[in-house]
Amino acid sequence: MGKRTIVSLPGDGIGAIVLSEAIRVLEATGFNADYIEGDIGWKFWRKEGNPLPERTINLLAEHKIGLFGAITSKPKDEAADELDAELQQKGLVYSSPIVGLRQHFNMDICIRPCKTYPGNPLNFIRRGKDGTIEEPIIDVAIFRQNTEGLYGGVEWSDPPGQVHEALMTHPKFRKNFGRVPANDISVSTRIFTRKATRRILQAAFGHARKYGYKSVTVCEKPNVIRETSGMMFKMAKEIQQDEYPEIELWNTNIDAQMMWLTKNPEDYNVIVAGNMFGDIVSDAFAGLIGGLGFACSAQFSADGVALFEPTHGSAPKYAGYDISIVNPIAMIESACMMLDYLGEEERSGRIRNAVSVVVKEGKVRTYDMMKLTGSQDVLNKGASSTKEMTDAIISKL
Repeated sequence: MGKRTIVSLPGDGIGAIVLSEAIRVLEATGFNADYIEGDIGWKFWRKEGNPLPERTINLLAEHKIGLFGAITSKPKDEAADELDAELQQKGLVYSSPIVGLRQHFNMDICIRPCKTYPGNPLNFIRRGKDGTIEEPIIDVAIFRQNTEGLYGGVEWSDPPGQVHEALMTHPKFRKNFGRVPANDISVSTRIFTRKATRRILQAAFGHARKYGYKSVTVCEKPNVIRETSGMMFKMAKEIQQDEYPEIELWNTNIDAQMMWLTKNPEDYNVIVAGNMFGDIVSDAFAGLIGGLGFACSAQFSADGVALFEPTHGSAPKYAGYDISIVNPIAMIESACMMLDYLGEEERSGRIRNAVSVVVKEGKVRTYDMMKLTGSQDVLNKGASSTKEMTDAIISKL
């Protein structure tokens, strides 16, 4: 197979560190690719007033596949204060470049798998009968609708006249907020469309069938958020009955799900949710398999653009260490998802097996796996560096 071209997007903080480690692992398997670096993140916001330059969008449009590190995001006013002096007071407003990429390319399907590595000291445990300690094996794939819902960006502070008048036509708004001055109101919308909802549901059911999972759980709040959550569950019932009768359809409310995931997390297979609730439940399940150092993700568009990234942040306080201490496994797992997408399952299987062996042996552990507070001196307490973890994984290939 000829060389592939991958757009590498280091981003901010530790993003560049973990991305380079993942590429080392990919190369150790013999994966043949050229990596073209794209500009994205805080540096470009400060210097150009745009964290997602058009040249980066064009790169991803041309090559379709992106491998992404992490970004720094800050609140609106703080972001504006950090612009270079010549860009101050020009009305520039920061928005997340990752959300921007999702919306520009309509990468509406996000997958976040959470799977237990036996031997990981960070795995969730619970007390069983007669005081025994149980360590349930978790294997869940969360499908998060990526472009709509609360993250759709349709929001206002001091809504303009037409918007305020439209809101006043709703009896509950008129009753509860009709006497509140418009300049005291902020509004964020939660918009679901049937087309995008069908796509995420079809992706979730298709994944369950392909990998032999027994159930799909819609995790929303249809008893309160009746229109959007209600539409998703209604459509899920139709799809399950018409196309996937062998797969069970479960329904959980997001708040109850947070309780049940620490009571019986092993019972869940595929979970599907809107943007915000999918974000919440995927981070919650990630905590059961070791935290964000083990949490990977992928997002796809209908026309073949795909981006692979860990779900952790940029952790800027660790980026300047002389020897990096952060856990690269989430980024390496994200690279494995990219290999799966490209039909390179043999290589991704080898990498995951190598990670599994290293974790189970327990000889090489980053500071999070040793339950230490992150600082440069963790290396003197027996923690392994980022590079040492990667080296250990490569050695098992």
